[in-house]
Amino acid sequence: MTNRLPIDRRTALKFTAATLAAATSLGHAKRAVAESLRVLPAGSLPADVRLGALKDLDAYFPWTPSASPAEWKQQSAAVRRQVMVSTGLWPMPTRQPLNAVLHGKVDREDYTVERVILQTGDQLFCTGSLYRPKAKPVGKSPAILCPHGHWANGRFYEHTEAQFKQELDSKAESLPSGRYPLQARCVQLARMGCLVFLYDMLGYADGGPLTHELAHGFKTQREDLSRPDQWGLFSAQSELRCLNIVGLQTWNSVRALDWISSLDEVDTSRIGVTGASGGGTQTFLLGGVDARPAAFFPAVMVSTSMQGGCTCENASYLRVNTGNIELAALLAPRPLGMTAADDWTKELETKGLPELKQHYAMLGVPDLVQGKYRPFPHNYNQPSRLAMYEFFNTHLKLGHTLPIVERDFVPLTRDEATVWNASHPAPEPAVANELRIVRGFAADQEQQLAALIPKDQQSLGKFREILGGAWDVMIGRKLPGKADFTQENKHKVEADGHLRFHSLIRLTKQGEEIPSLFFLPRNWNKQVTLWITDGGKGSLLKADGSPNPEVQQLLDAGVAVAIPDLLYQGEFLADGQPLTKARKVKNPREFVGYTLGYNHPLFSQRVHDVLTMISFCRHSQYEPQGVHLIGLGPIAGPIAAAAAIQAGPAINKVAIGTGGFRFATITNAYDPMLVPGAIKYGDVPGLLSLIAPHPLWISGEGPQAPPMTTAAYLAAQAPNVVTYSGPAAGEWAAAVKWILS
Repeated sequence: MTNRLPIDRRTALKFTAATLAAATSLGHAKRAVAESLRVLPAGSLPADVRLGALKDLDAYFPWTPSASPAEWKQQSAAVRRQVMVSTGLWPMPTRQPLNAVLHGKVDREDYTVERVILQTGDQLFCTGSLYRPKAKPVGKSPAILCPHGHWANGRFYEHTEAQFKQELDSKAESLPSGRYPLQARCVQLARMGCLVFLYDMLGYADGGPLTHELAHGFKTQREDLSRPDQWGLFSAQSELRCLNIVGLQTWNSVRALDWISSLDEVDTSRIGVTGASGGGTQTFLLGGVDARPAAFFPAVMVSTSMQGGCTCENASYLRVNTGNIELAALLAPRPLGMTAADDWTKELETKGLPELKQHYAMLGVPDLVQGKYRPFPHNYNQPSRLAMYEFFNTHLKLGHTLPIVERDFVPLTRDEATVWNASHPAPEPAVANELRIVRGFAADQEQQLAALIPKDQQSLGKFREILGGAWDVMIGRKLPGKADFTQENKHKVEADGHLRFHSLIRLTKQGEEIPSLFFLPRNWNKQVTLWITDGGKGSLLKADGSPNPEVQQLLDAGVAVAIPDLLYQGEFLADGQPLTKARKVKNPREFVGYTLGYNHPLFSQRVHDVLTMISFCRHSQYEPQGVHLIGLGPIAGPIAAAAAIQAGPAINKVAIGTGGFRFATITNAYDPMLVPGAIKYGDVPGLLSLIAPHPLWISGEGPQAPPMTTAAYLAAQAPNVVTYSGPAAGEWAAAVKWILS
């Protein structure tokens, strides 16, 4: 099959700009007509909550537990998938050999420490220290994974003289070796009979080749690494593949779990995870995506308040309509212990913990969750560690008599802990290695996508599970129900052969409203066509305000037509000018995850509007017998396609004109069409494929449908996709002719 190559982004923008110009400003001569077609008074905007302030990581994140295990089973599956999509782990990357290297054993009185290098990707490594007890256990040993969090120098961390004096004075520490709190927990757990793997976060200690400045301090987009042919982390292209630091770190955690589970001496039914701060984030993220660990102790992180301020704790979609309390709830019914301090977690015992206790009680395990506030600054100090030891002693059945008491130890020096030396040289912290990392994961994504292209009904099911499941997260909404919206007709205009209603369609619970025009022919045949445009309802009007010929053709055939302004189209624009950049939160750092980790992309919000309109048309009091969808243009086409996927049988026929648009052409991280994950999950052909088995007409793709779309329709045993490859000027008429056929 041959296909017209996707147009480049510059050409697409020119095409879109022309369309938007016609849609959002009809010119001085037609301004009076445009004003006469408004739903709202001139100068006013819709009372839509989405025009207000964006949510960010410092918002309030309460959680309401599910009412029953059955309800939670469904909800937890959706949240788990959301976490996996946002971190680039849906599906999991291909597991390659870890090529584990252990060397440089350090022998202490009752434990040993080895240096560990695991290769988790092309130039990506998970490095750390493996603590082993010397005492021979009866049977196999429990194991603890320790992601360390945001402590200076990571595994090599030690308090300064002044800091440690404060720790001693406040009774946060009591032993000289407490100056090394990360090592302290590993030593004590090893003395309690556990294998303990303390591993580096990216950019800390030995965690190269990504630098700390990049992984945790990224501030400004890099133009030279934002091209379709050369892109790095934090760029639009990496977002379009859901490749981000939190995902790479979580992948390292998964691979660390793979490795420690493979050790002969480890009891895989008794694996725990504990970390503080950013290590606490990694603790509950690992538990959220992997069922293998048995118990978790995230310290000073779980909260209804600040959700994690680092670039390594945020990703697009990660906390849209959820937060860290619910992410911790994913660990249930496995035991969960937490500590809180004089930081963003200080209200844990009254906000978050009660809901988690209710949650665990609902699941029948009320005693398996605990949390305690202690009046110390942000920490993983001795009192918190002692609580953790008792927690794992109980839930991993370590068999020690309480209370557990720490003993002093000889800390590792930096030279004793570092994994890199002449025999094992460190990877260079160079851009070339960053590119090798992202290219390796991108290539694996492409191979996985190619393997998913359906060949029959069975493979079509898997295709829908993976791609459809991902787009379900990325769109973030199903079709609203009949009771979810209201209609307010502002006024009615009688014209030859039809009525025109100026209406506000409100999605009441969400606080959204959509200015819309409805054209109802006097000879209505119970069919409705919802027409989505690149620029809003004004672009389907003639100079005198009457419908354009294509809309008129539908009306003459007895088909009602609904034309909305989607978010930031038409009446949503105070100045009438099309949006050229997506909104962002006030965080000055140019990382999309700070915005889209808490708010849906504009593309998805516009899909929400289309879904509201479809539901409104379908549930009209006049009981239409068919609802059809038209979306023509590089903006409207993909939006309509995404809405058709979510609408399912509520739509009869779907006509999509893509204008040759591809998400892959986007290079600006704040492009209004940016949809993180879009490339990974098939781009526009992936959207079109998921519409199967609905009758589908497409234009802008050349004489034949994209191969992926054709394969999906064949696997669904659905009618062939109708394609249009004639002149652009005839596209609208051809779409209408097909709708009426």
